[in-house]
Amino acid sequence: MNRWIYLAATLLAGLHLQAAESPFFQMTFQDVEPGKLPADLLVLDGAFAVRAEGEARFLELPGAPLETFGVLFGPTLTNDVAVTARVFSTSSGRRYPAFGVGLGGVNGYKLRVSPGKKQLELLQSDTVLRGVPFAWESGRWTHLRLQLRRVGQTWKVEGRAWTEDHPEPADWQITCEATEPPRPGRASLWGAPYAGTPIRFDDLTLSAAAPGS
Repeated sequence: MNRWIYLAATLLAGLHLQAAESPFFQMTFQDVEPGKLPADLLVLDGAFAVRAEGEARFLELPGAPLETFGVLFGPTLTNDVAVTARVFSTSSGRRYPAFGVGLGGVNGYKLRVSPGKKQLELLQSDTVLRGVPFAWESGRWTHLRLQLRRVGQTWKVEGRAWTEDHPEPADWQITCEATEPPRPGRASLWGAPYAGTPIRFDDLTLSAAAPGS
């Protein structure tokens, strides 16, 4: 009898763990017809559409006009949340794109790769809070992870980025603390095709923030 109770408890614990690890939102674009846009995405501006190359499908922002464009996705959340995505673009001569992910809606926090500055940046709305050196590689997918979590009476914003086929950094590359509580909002994607070449986005995930000190 005790054996069956133990097995039932183990199974229940496993189900709880699985539920806890399930993402709040997850999207690839493999099942979306090229030229279309999933209903789960809210385009703020820009001609975003799903495109295909071979068997791969992704969300693409055209290479013109040369402005900053964004998309919102996922549920409205406040804190203890992380967003991940991977982004592809290319440089053109001395012109470079800029791109990123965000949390907390249009005026929330953003993690941005700025190849023209050779930096990885944290922003709140359009204000750069901090920047660290980052070696972006043209023509390679770049992974981005941004998280926001409450620690006592403050909130930590943490970000990292890495090139496809490289291991994810063990430590956060860029961080900041806030004393004001974040406003609830949706996750976001941002692209500025300053190089005149398209920017591609894929593998969007919104999940619980990783614990830390």
